[in-house]
Amino acid sequence: MAIHTPLLRLLPLLLMLLPSPLRDYLSPTRHEPGGHGQLEARHPIIIFPGFSCSNLEGRLTDDYTPSLPRCGALKGKGWFPLSTNPWDLVDHDYIPCFEEQMSLVYDPVLNDYRNRPGVETRVPNFGSAYGFSIKIDGATEYCFIKLNKELEALGYRDGDTLFGAPYDIRHAPPLPGQPSEVYSDYFARVKDLVQHASEKNGNKSVILVGHSFGGMVAQEFVNSTTQQWRNSFIKHMVLISPTPPTGLTEVVTNLASGPTVIILPNIPAIALRSMWRTFASSILSMPSPLVFGDKPLIITKHRNYTAYDYSEFLTVLGFSNGLMPFMKRVLPKMMRVDAPMVPTTYLNGIGVQTPEQEVYMDGNFDVTPEHVYGDGDGSINLVSVLAFANELRRQHLERNIYFNFIKIEHATHSGIIVWDNSLKIVIAEILRANW
Repeated sequence: MAIHTPLLRLLPLLLMLLPSPLRDYLSPTRHEPGGHGQLEARHPIIIFPGFSCSNLEGRLTDDYTPSLPRCGALKGKGWFPLSTNPWDLVDHDYIPCFEEQMSLVYDPVLNDYRNRPGVETRVPNFGSAYGFSIKIDGATEYCFIKLNKELEALGYRDGDTLFGAPYDIRHAPPLPGQPSEVYSDYFARVKDLVQHASEKNGNKSVILVGHSFGGMVAQEFVNSTTQQWRNSFIKHMVLISPTPPTGLTEVVTNLASGPTVIILPNIPAIALRSMWRTFASSILSMPSPLVFGDKPLIITKHRNYTAYDYSEFLTVLGFSNGLMPFMKRVLPKMMRVDAPMVPTTYLNGIGVQTPEQEVYMDGNFDVTPEHVYGDGDGSINLVSVLAFANELRRQHLERNIYFNFIKIEHATHSGIIVWDNSLKIVIAEILRANW
């Protein structure tokens, strides 16, 4: 639709009413030849990537007993890429070893997860905004790559004003008071990173930007700190399609038929199901009964399963080992929402077909289900997005803390930080947070 000439004449005046970073970014001259539009980076930014972006390295000690001889080939040889390049795993026939060395063990006494004996792991390149990698062939702009380039064009620089906080995807951020050795260490490192970024930039407070699971991680990190510390060091949170504690249907599908968030070339999701079920993150964000109610999530010809039927559902899946960590770690989390109590902007796509019910008519969970679709961003159900956003808004308003919820039509869960139309909105909100 064409813009009328009188409105075009008003455009410079309207732009002048905006904060300068946002005004400069939206200015038409920035997108013209020679219009670089570089801005002064006001507040440092720390990126929390989506689930499939963080990398993991492994090291095998003398305590490791491989199930196959080739799985012990790297024993005693130092650190090696464990979940960085999926093509290497396939080319070197390392998939069975990958599954074994990635798997976790739940300790019911400690109520915590640990590696298998003899396996040590670490997340490399912590602190860098490029400390994550794309693991889907041809998807060259995902995992914040395109967004980072936009920020760099505006004056941000990796290691100076732009940082990254990758995490171990197998573990789940705990509620305050819940044990997690991995996240206790991770949150301490993030806290140090925030303070380092602040000090490096004249003691300016920091903007946290999290996408998908990284949005949940960022929020739980903030919730692990005192309000006094947040007020001193956190300028703003920008949550982009964050994984909500209110849950999503995709989580139960992944438990039933294998993960869609770990993609290995020519390897079906069902082949990774046993490994996936050992992850603390696999049972996190199951649909909350407070939001999804009595609506069937899983449909079979014998019976249906709702958000009130997880004990029976996990049992019929043959995953009774998941009952104790679900009851002790996950159930308390899905029944509550703790707002970060710092200025927050929440962006999410809507108007995209999103599975809300899964049909396994014959009760065979080894096959891909038929989907019954509803609204959302392709991964997160709209009902959950709205419930989460409304509760965050309510808690923030009670304390008179800024909160803004932005729905972006037809933006998919992954595409929201890649496609030009939605990315421009995201960048504009990050710049607005600088003001």
